[in-house]
Amino acid sequence: MALKVVVVGAGVVGAACAFHTASAGMDVTVVDRGPVGAGTTSRGEGNVLLSDKAPGPELDLARLSRRLWDEAGEELGPESFELEPKGGLVVASTTEGLAGLREFAARQEAAGVRIEPVDHVRDIEPHLAPGIPGGVRYPQDAQVQPVLAAAALLRGAVRYGARFHTGAVVGAVTGRDGRLDGVRTAAGDVVPADAVVNAAGTWGGEIGRRLGAPVEVLPRRGFVLVTEPLPPMVRHKVYSADYVANVASSDAGLETSCVVEGTPSGTILIGASRERVGFDATMNTAVIARLAAQACRLFPFLSEIHLIRAYRGFRPYCPDHLPVIGPDPRVPGVVHACGHEGAGIGLAPATGALVTAHLLGRPWRGVDPAAHTGLLPDRLFASGGVPE
Repeated sequence: MALKVVVVGAGVVGAACAFHTASAGMDVTVVDRGPVGAGTTSRGEGNVLLSDKAPGPELDLARLSRRLWDEAGEELGPESFELEPKGGLVVASTTEGLAGLREFAARQEAAGVRIEPVDHVRDIEPHLAPGIPGGVRYPQDAQVQPVLAAAALLRGAVRYGARFHTGAVVGAVTGRDGRLDGVRTAAGDVVPADAVVNAAGTWGGEIGRRLGAPVEVLPRRGFVLVTEPLPPMVRHKVYSADYVANVASSDAGLETSCVVEGTPSGTILIGASRERVGFDATMNTAVIARLAAQACRLFPFLSEIHLIRAYRGFRPYCPDHLPVIGPDPRVPGVVHACGHEGAGIGLAPATGALVTAHLLGRPWRGVDPAAHTGLLPDRLFASGGVPE
């Protein structure tokens, strides 16, 4: 009999978990309190990046995920989620910064990332500001449309037999041995399960608590600006070298670093900000002004362009800035897949494959659980990162 799996969360990570578990022959039900991709996924830019990750567990997962995004494109059609293998360009504003960037890139290259040092950045991005001393191009960086990606993966899961159930998960149903038998929703429905995947994004900590397996997943607010549609002006995902440091920072205060990229519709997305303010969704115009000013310094033509909107959301992060992926030893049957911070979209396919491999007890789609023990939830227990 097929293993019954409930995936809590219909964002891109949950959809990827559903896609891979269903394709492995499991009996899958996705449960979410709202529509597909309506949470953090709908607030992202769609980054599929290797360029911002230092050698280690996250980069290893990102390299696997980059391959799996291509495989998903082959199966589902790349146009179904606007997969763009555009490449990334990281630029430095000073010669000292350029030296540091290239040292970082050399360590990434040793870990298997393709890099291309660029001395004349305006040769490949003509609208950049003059005077930039150089950068590094990352040809493997790509882009997807996040909500389309979640929807496409979930449609693929449904073709393999998965189901979608609308409802907020309020607790676990357990047997006498303490193992999960399913989940209960706010409407009183019981969805039976042999395993429950916690892919609830920013709410992963709360869902873990409701399942009896809390993990410390915290929100970090971020803003993204959207311009009016334009002819193609920005060819790559372009960002300043300090973005990498901001991603890894644990500071609670506001941090901004310039990220600029075009979309198939012609709009340009501008980010990125990060601040720990809980679930405060206030529209902060000072942050918007700061991001806009940084973008105009990088691409001066933007000073003449209109913004049409700004949106914000919450990145779900763990204290050590690594996602938590794998079975929870405290509650047999609970498998976590959350805490990806701003990398959830890029890491989604490999997360889904790794969750599937954990449930199967063997490698799946080239992802071996034994190679990713640094992402298991028990690392947080030792550091005191799990609330009681």
